[in-house]
Amino acid sequence: MSAPAARHPGELRWETRLLTVVTATMVVFGVANAYGALSMQTAGGTGAGFALRQFVGALLGLLALSIVSRIDYHLWRRLAWPILFATVAVLLIPLLPGTEAIAPRVNGARRWVDLRVVNFQPSEVARLSIIIWCAMLAAKKGTQVRDFKKGVAPFLVGIGGVALLIFLQPNLSMAVLVALLGGVVLFAAGAKIGHFLLLGLAGTILLFEKIQSAQYRAARLTTFLNPGEATDAAGMQIHQSLVGIGSGRLFGVGFGEGQQKLFLPYAYSDFLFSTIGEEWGFLGVVLMAVLFGLFLWLGFRIARSAPDPFGQFLAVGITAMIGITAIMHMAVSLSLMPTTGLTLPFMSYGRSSLVISLVATGMLINIGRMRGRPVRGSPTP
Repeated sequence: MSAPAARHPGELRWETRLLTVVTATMVVFGVANAYGALSMQTAGGTGAGFALRQFVGALLGLLALSIVSRIDYHLWRRLAWPILFATVAVLLIPLLPGTEAIAPRVNGARRWVDLRVVNFQPSEVARLSIIIWCAMLAAKKGTQVRDFKKGVAPFLVGIGGVALLIFLQPNLSMAVLVALLGGVVLFAAGAKIGHFLLLGLAGTILLFEKIQSAQYRAARLTTFLNPGEATDAAGMQIHQSLVGIGSGRLFGVGFGEGQQKLFLPYAYSDFLFSTIGEEWGFLGVVLMAVLFGLFLWLGFRIARSAPDPFGQFLAVGITAMIGITAIMHMAVSLSLMPTTGLTLPFMSYGRSSLVISLVATGMLINIGRMRGRPVRGSPTP
């Protein structure tokens, strides 16, 4: 039986073009949402100020996407170790004594590094760094990933180390997300299901212990299990979120006309889904779900036809990063899981998250553009 004819690179470009359009649409929606917060006075300024900062972040992110989408993604394989070491270094800054001037404590946690010229969240960088490193290691080990000692254990050291540094900030939700993303790449590489079941059980026990060790985490879990009986701050957040989503009905109350954002903390970031449900209604929520669904579909199509294992694993990890984060954000707003504080990719206010998501999308687009071309160093078919 003859092999299928190779597809010309031009035949595959529609996926990357559509992916670019979908991403740009979500970014524009996010900037508009920041402007919609104009009616909300906060300690950080008015909605116009939020919109301007988000707009600047969007411009920087889209410029980075344009540049990264033209860089051969194999470069990230060669830089995987330096990127991981640099990520560990910036994650250590908030944990070291004497660094309060550049890593101040905000709401009881030190999650930001402020260098005056640039202000960023190291854990956001860690999301992408761990995907690149895991994709590199999985491609290098090949079938060894099915062996626990030679395959899985090295991943646990790298992923566990990065997740631990994030947890100590403290930021449990982002630490769990980083571990999940590393696990997704490892699963895509062919690790055994039994290993995942064992690690999942151990991780669940450890996670429950850490939740119980902090009062605010325990309160969030209690709110999730008994949303109607919770009267603390965590319970009020979920209550206001559900009220906002329900009041939107089919068409929403109108852009910028939502009232729950006046009572819901971080309605423009951590609970953006609720704001969308109230102002844009059920149709707006469906449109948002379609956009994310398209992104996931295109991302996995690109991963399936990537030229080499590293490209496949990197594309799977990036697609999962956007998809899992979005699902967790929406689940929190709907009281389907405890409050996490994760933003909605491309849409929520937050320049660190926005820029990293756009850089990752640029890598995904480049993988899509490289399909149909011979991999450097591979024999001609």
